[in-house]
Amino acid sequence: MYKMEKKIPTPVETLVKAYKIGLEFGLKYIYIGNVHKGEYENTFCPKCNKMVVERNWAENRLRNLMKNKKCANCGEKIAGIY
Repeated sequence: MYKMEKKIPTPVETLVKAYKIGLEFGLKYIYIGNVHKGEYENTFCPKCNKMVVERNWAENRLRNLMKNKKCANCGEKIAGIY
């Protein structure tokens, strides 16, 4: 971080644009980290689009969003290490 202090942070609009491009190209589990940007912070099921990982800054919550690495809503397998 100390070497980056003179660098301008990537604009949030650029991160949102990259997020949307990723979705268009079929990426399933993408999110924007290190910024408070609501819907873009979380991970959604690729089948039913329900939230499976809720993030609030550095805190991640799985709560009842997944069961046995599957979406609690539709049963779709959710890739990842939990």
